[in-house]
Amino acid sequence: MSNELEAFIEYITITKALSQKSVQAYKSDLLHIEQELQTPLIKLDTQKILRVLSQYDNKRTLNRKLSAINAFFDFCYKLSFLETKTSLKFSKVPKSLPKFLSYEEIQKGIENIDTTSWIGKRDYALILFLYASGARISEALALHLTDIEELWLHIRHAKGEKERIVPLAEVAVDAIGDYLKERPFESDDVWCNYKGGKLSRISAFKITQKYLGVSPHVLRHSYATSLISGGADLRVVQELLGHASLLTTQIYTHIQKQELKDTLLACHPMANTQL
Repeated sequence: MSNELEAFIEYITITKALSQKSVQAYKSDLLHIEQELQTPLIKLDTQKILRVLSQYDNKRTLNRKLSAINAFFDFCYKLSFLETKTSLKFSKVPKSLPKFLSYEEIQKGIENIDTTSWIGKRDYALILFLYASGARISEALALHLTDIEELWLHIRHAKGEKERIVPLAEVAVDAIGDYLKERPFESDDVWCNYKGGKLSRISAFKITQKYLGVSPHVLRHSYATSLISGGADLRVVQELLGHASLLTTQIYTHIQKQELKDTLLACHPMANTQL
């Protein structure tokens, strides 16, 4: 690993405080290019870099690697390792709206949960919690009992190590309370498996897949979509989701526009009229 790349990894780890997963992704992408060409990344021209990246057909994967490269070059320019700022253009990716469920669909799914057992109460509470909080599944599984205080949720293990406070619906808090009362063991973790250990991502996926047919992340999309459709301010939704950029949150406005268009086509007498 070149000295410049090593300095960049230290910068995003300590100064930027990115998650370990993000740091590892940056390191893997950038180190791969250096090893492939056996040359420090800072000494490579863009054409050689693009030749290495041309092996990736998936545009989203390609853009992730381009983002890492641009972040590295920007870091080197700011520290005067480079005299000129280099920036590679991203590949155009067709916009796709995130999948989401309506409140009615979620209600219908959780009706099938057997809440006579503590495991059933846990599954019921977890689904309600994810929809009521918009938390990432990694944030949810890292929760401790002290992170829920009355109707407020303290997300202390957020992406990029940033904390945020989110209000919780009373029905979700009550469901969590019912589950914890029935749980046959003591644990500081909120979400536990049947052995008393911390619930895994795979287990959480199986729970939402079983009752709703979707991944846990779809409930985060459903949370955001419900807020936007209900008229919530975009910046408030950004704060609740913990997005660093408003651009990330704006994808949900496209869902709202699509709903308006569908309503027009279904209800307006001139929507399908040809002159």
